[in-house]
Amino acid sequence: MLTTNQTFQGTVASVSSSFLFSMMFLFGLFMLPLTGTQVASWRVLMMLLSLVILVSLTKQWQRVFDYIKTLKTVKEWLIFILPAPILGGQIWLFMWAPVNGFGLDVTLGYFLLPLVMIVLGRFFYHEYMSILQWAAAIFAALGIGYDIVQYGSVSWVTLFVCLGYPPYYLLRRTLSVPPITGLLFDLTLLTPVVLIVLYMTGGFDVAAQDVKFWYLLPLLGAFSALAMSLTMIASSKLPVSLFGALSYIEPMLLFVLSITILSQSLEEGGSLFMYGMITLALLVMMADSVKGYLVRQRNDRLHGYRELQIGGFPPRRHFINQRIDGVLKAHRFRKIRRYQKKMDKIQQKIEQLDAK
Repeated sequence: MLTTNQTFQGTVASVSSSFLFSMMFLFGLFMLPLTGTQVASWRVLMMLLSLVILVSLTKQWQRVFDYIKTLKTVKEWLIFILPAPILGGQIWLFMWAPVNGFGLDVTLGYFLLPLVMIVLGRFFYHEYMSILQWAAAIFAALGIGYDIVQYGSVSWVTLFVCLGYPPYYLLRRTLSVPPITGLLFDLTLLTPVVLIVLYMTGGFDVAAQDVKFWYLLPLLGAFSALAMSLTMIASSKLPVSLFGALSYIEPMLLFVLSITILSQSLEEGGSLFMYGMITLALLVMMADSVKGYLVRQRNDRLHGYRELQIGGFPPRRHFINQRIDGVLKAHRFRKIRRYQKKMDKIQQKIEQLDAK
């Protein structure tokens, strides 16, 4: 059974992660006169640096390389690389939108994202949807549909967030990519692009002229790496249902920050009816998550087993087996190569003795 200590640690990690992500939402304001695009570019570089340090300190490099060795075909490499520009676009939008008057639009996108993921799971992977999940999806659809009929459209920022992330997760699921490995290579692939952007827009010169960037930029990278690490800790300690319910804390914080610090009005992000329907959908989703958590906790007590944890997006079984086989082959290859080197050294010593 899940211990109270594990649940408490996972909850603290999840809430802390949401708080850090919401703080990064405001970094564009702290880092003026850098533009939102320049801040996003710097974030990629600082995230990569922080992630490299994190992987080095936790000694995860071998696992990263073991996974890379399992990618054999051009198709697998293409699926592995394709998510990078999607993530780059999302990072850019997250930093650009708050300083350009689109904070509420981004927030609404993050509110809708879990609902979109549930619907995609139902129709793409034939996953089960409860009655409450169906009700939440219908409420959200009514809110979005009302705005489309009333105003003719929904913000492109909202659609970019809620429809942009699902392909990223689905592509990562296809190859069962570990979160750290996927993020590390996404940021590596984005690095040449952001370097060119910073050079062409003068981002390096602006950052060098103000002393505050010497601590704000490393802080941005540290926040990103720490928030990501706390999310993974929470996902490993919490049940799926409770982790899903706590994931709504971040968009709620973003909503509050958009209204208060960014001084946006509700009308800028959509109609009151749409917000009402989205709020109702979120409440229903949270009720469904809590219900699932309580039911599983009761079943755990009755049957004496622990509920499965989540370590990223759950992969399909045959892809898991494929990755495991690849890692085992890579491990055997390393052992053979190590013994071969030892044999080569022994052979060299034998030849040296024969020469004498």
